[in-house]
Amino acid sequence: MCGIIGLLLANQDEHVNQMIFDGLTVLQHRGQDAAGIVTAEGRRLHLRKENGLVKDVFQAHHMMELRGNIGVGHVRYPTAGSSSCAEAQPLYTNYPYGICVAHNGNLTNTEELTKKLRDEAGRHINTDSDSELLLNLFADSLVKANTAENVTMVEAIFTAMTSVMSQCTGGYAGTYFINGIGLVGFRDPHGIRPMVVGSRPSSNGKTDYVMSSESVAVDTLGFKLDRDISPGEAYFLDFNTNECHSRICASSTSPSPCIFEYVYFARPDSIMDGISVYETRLKMGEKLADKVMRIYPDHDIDVVIPIPDTSRTSALQAAYHLNKPFREGFIKNRYIARTFIMPGQETRRKSVRLKLNTIKSEFAGRNVLLVDDSVVRGTTANEIVQMAREAGARKVYLVSAAPPIRYPNMYVIDIPTREELIAYNRDEEAISKIIGCDWIVYQDLKDLEDSVSECCSPEKEVINNFDTSCFSGKYVTGESIGDKYFERISMLRNDDAKQKRENGGNGDRKSQSSHNGCESVSNDKRLSTIPKNHSCESLSNKADINQI
Repeated sequence: MCGIIGLLLANQDEHVNQMIFDGLTVLQHRGQDAAGIVTAEGRRLHLRKENGLVKDVFQAHHMMELRGNIGVGHVRYPTAGSSSCAEAQPLYTNYPYGICVAHNGNLTNTEELTKKLRDEAGRHINTDSDSELLLNLFADSLVKANTAENVTMVEAIFTAMTSVMSQCTGGYAGTYFINGIGLVGFRDPHGIRPMVVGSRPSSNGKTDYVMSSESVAVDTLGFKLDRDISPGEAYFLDFNTNECHSRICASSTSPSPCIFEYVYFARPDSIMDGISVYETRLKMGEKLADKVMRIYPDHDIDVVIPIPDTSRTSALQAAYHLNKPFREGFIKNRYIARTFIMPGQETRRKSVRLKLNTIKSEFAGRNVLLVDDSVVRGTTANEIVQMAREAGARKVYLVSAAPPIRYPNMYVIDIPTREELIAYNRDEEAISKIIGCDWIVYQDLKDLEDSVSECCSPEKEVINNFDTSCFSGKYVTGESIGDKYFERISMLRNDDAKQKRENGGNGDRKSQSSHNGCESVSNDKRLSTIPKNHSCESLSNKADINQI
């Protein structure tokens, strides 16, 4: 799960740096591992990327250098590759034109693509990131498309995007930034990952454009939400003409957006594929309450308490339908990252009590119903149930707005092995014993799908198909559990493997001389702008006149 924003301002005297920073800040929930921004001032590219939160990566002197009226930003949660800031995005290649990419999702045929790019295109892939594959595939395809006689740039871009989509499998969305030419937003043929576009009148009478992973960034920056990029579509914003062009580049499309966006990933104030995330979560709470009453008609619930923050909307509606009081029993420290998307089991476990503290009076002597958006590994749920009991709860019940997660999600969620999932090969009774609650109730998959479908905008076609692979084990791109792909990612991306990589593979931390795994390919030696031990890639060869 990552967050993307691309901006094109029609007035070339204006700068996108602050707007991209603000957009990434409201998309921070989609990734807290790394952040990056690239802008263009004339034909000069300025790039800053580093591990960390948006507010920490971009200091005042960085922002002053990120000049230009066009740019792309990215916040990263590492589902593929490693946590090295060499894999922080945007990624860059100089040929042709100078192209950058910001990407959200996972490709599932990475070995095949790596071999093809190396052997047939002569392109070097320097990281384990599938985003680098997308970058080089597009660059190579654009070079080939431009060799056709009398081809326009618009046609060449769509031809290149058609080639990219014909070669890639998986769930992906992103933005290509082509220096001096424009921005290209794209979405996989199933529309698994989200991407929206917006616009506003420019100060010079033309039009400013934005594309983003979520509509909340469009709203925050004062743009009007125009529409979603459709599954299999490429959306080109022309830097030189201020025109937009779009085309379905996939040979066939089958809209199946990721339902977990509505459960957990997206902010409640976002609209995706014409569907209000907030309204879907209200529906989830309503249907969850109905199931509790079906299974436990004589329940003794005294109070309904959400596990902050994502479950709050569903918990509020569940309490209303159960006719029980809704109370805030946990206070959240907002300066702690989301525990589910924290790399490493021990990190997640230790952070829970730093993130949450109980209001003991809401638990003491009561039978409490805790509402969570989902239960993945069970680490967080176990700690929270213990906290509720320590606060004096007589009984602790747990309900999940999502069904049991029993399968890895190959398109975005970093759950590579079924063994890491608490619901794998376990029923509700066994799960409740591990978590330590008196009973647990999960949402039915059909009710979850209906919660989203029933909230479709009247102007939009109702969506009936979703990527529900982590619940159902059915993968819309055709893979099956047991395929070599699952075996490979299980070995590469389970918690133990990630911990070994973080420790340098042999239990020792990376030496400081390795720049903490950062890749610096800068030739810019300006002492005034490059701090010691930097990891900012400036994409500049000019020297400070004071150093000559």
